[in-house]
Amino acid sequence: MASTSPPDHRTATLTGLVAVLLWSAVVGLIRSVSEHFGATGGAALIYTVASMLLSLTVGPGQLSRLPRRYLFWGAGLFVSYELCLALSIGYAHTSRQAIEVGMVNYLWPALTMVFAILFNHQHSTLLVVPGFITAITGICWVLGGEQGLDIAGMLANVGRNPLSYGLALAGSLIWATYCTVTARMAQGQNGVTLFFTLTAVTLWFKYLAGDSAPLVFSLPGTVSLVLAAAAMGFGYAAWNIGILHGNVTVLAGASYFIPVLSAVLASVVLHTTLPPSFWQGAAMVCTGSLLCGWATRRRTGPP
Repeated sequence: MASTSPPDHRTATLTGLVAVLLWSAVVGLIRSVSEHFGATGGAALIYTVASMLLSLTVGPGQLSRLPRRYLFWGAGLFVSYELCLALSIGYAHTSRQAIEVGMVNYLWPALTMVFAILFNHQHSTLLVVPGFITAITGICWVLGGEQGLDIAGMLANVGRNPLSYGLALAGSLIWATYCTVTARMAQGQNGVTLFFTLTAVTLWFKYLAGDSAPLVFSLPGTVSLVLAAAAMGFGYAAWNIGILHGNVTVLAGASYFIPVLSAVLASVVLHTTLPPSFWQGAAMVCTGSLLCGWATRRRTGPP
């Protein structure tokens, strides 16, 4: 049987860029699925289908090869983050609030850089300070509403649904922690398929233990479900190819613009018009993350 050769450098880089596009669509698609199946039921369905897709693309993985520390901490942090991400979007009261909640989640790149400096002694320059401040200011700008940076308006906005915004902020902190502590624990192993499966199982337990409404399938809901699961599952598979065989510098740079791409796609999917102040804040989040990336970039390597 003929062996399958790895993709060439350019193809792998383009595949990685497809992952960026797929991940950018996740916020809008998760919200669309939750509108059809509910927050918990919709999330459980998404991660169930995504787990199946990952088994076919990345592979089921070998449990015996995963280091115990990575299996324990990696699984716990990964599942916790995915629960925060999906439920924060699903619990949002409106489509615009779901997009704002998704933007709060995108604090994680800047937080990851800060955590790497504090806990992994990552080399950095003072550029990380204005970068982190810019990212935080961008989130406040988004949550301030039509006026932009309006602290009173931001607090009132968050107060209308503290659960969603709180879950999104917790998720960004958890994912930054995951990225910081699991790189060395994993020892080159990838437990993403197992972690997705554990997330699905946890969500089904939550769905069955609660008083969630029965799942009612329709063509629009099923289409949204398949698209959301594909964006997640194929996104991870495509990113894995890009990182292993493509241009890591290009992919890292493109990933910093996911917040803006995510807002654009979510506004289209959810038919929601966003004010200029939102786009200004989203641009600040991207700029802040990019500055943090530059601050921690090694002089001889990519960010």
